[in-house]
Amino acid sequence: MSPVLDTAFVPPADREEVVRHAVWESVVAVDIDHGPPAEEMSVRIGLGAAGPLRICSARATAVTIHRTSRQARRDDEEPAVFLGLQVSGTSLVVQNGRECVLRPGEFAVYESVAPYTLLFDEGVDHHFLRFPRSALALPDRLLRETGALALGPGDPLARLAFDYFARLASDDALHEGAYAEAVVEPSVELLRAVLTSRHGDTDRARAPMEATLSLRITRYIRAHLADRDLSAARIAAAHGISVRHLYAVLARSGISLGDHVRALRLAECRRDLAGPPGRLRTIGATGRRWGFTDATHFSKVFKRAYGMSPRAWRDLNHPR
Repeated sequence: MSPVLDTAFVPPADREEVVRHAVWESVVAVDIDHGPPAEEMSVRIGLGAAGPLRICSARATAVTIHRTSRQARRDDEEPAVFLGLQVSGTSLVVQNGRECVLRPGEFAVYESVAPYTLLFDEGVDHHFLRFPRSALALPDRLLRETGALALGPGDPLARLAFDYFARLASDDALHEGAYAEAVVEPSVELLRAVLTSRHGDTDRARAPMEATLSLRITRYIRAHLADRDLSAARIAAAHGISVRHLYAVLARSGISLGDHVRALRLAECRRDLAGPPGRLRTIGATGRRWGFTDATHFSKVFKRAYGMSPRAWRDLNHPR
């Protein structure tokens, strides 16, 4: 995420106030106690949003953050649930009489409606995501019982969630236009699934996992698009479902598996042929790179999709 605040460009006397103002305006009202003196303070903050979700990525010198009782009672703020992801180092989260130490690859949730403390005595390397509490639609008791717990590698669902939310926080392209709107619902449902499964509420956990299944399948397809052995059986096995269930999930999203994979592969071939690789590879090699083993078939489906042969497309973008 591109930084929107870097205290290296702020006079030392103004740094604490500038940081406080940025956090209050974009994230939440908190008290911030910086460890080093102002002239040694270093804070870099990047901000983003995906629909109603607010994202803050921060790297900073040692700091302690307090959400006071008075701030937690503010009625001009929409109640929120925060997700804090530890990228490197360690931190401490304290809320509702519970505390946990976060290590790299772990995260915790905490609420804006109750006081909390975040201690970063080794410095900050963290992603913060703010969810509207109403969007999660979870009982107060469940949120209290799953708050300030370290969630991470030991829980396969939490491990998936960490990777997903870390990518969401760091990829600026996911904060723009249609992409930003598209990630809101699966993000909410994935966090719901983590919290409800940790609470042991399988009824509430089942629906969110099913709701995010289509997203996880399409992400898997994109990640393995160049694999020649990408098949319905392999995709289904990777997600612990039957091939029949796979087709049913994709059908609910209006996706035909064969057409979807072919369209994605053709788009990658078209991009390669128009870009620098187009000058270096043969037409057949480009097709094989993206899973088209038969050069004649590749040329035929490319022309059907784009109205010209792959060779004509390459020549158009790389005139002799």
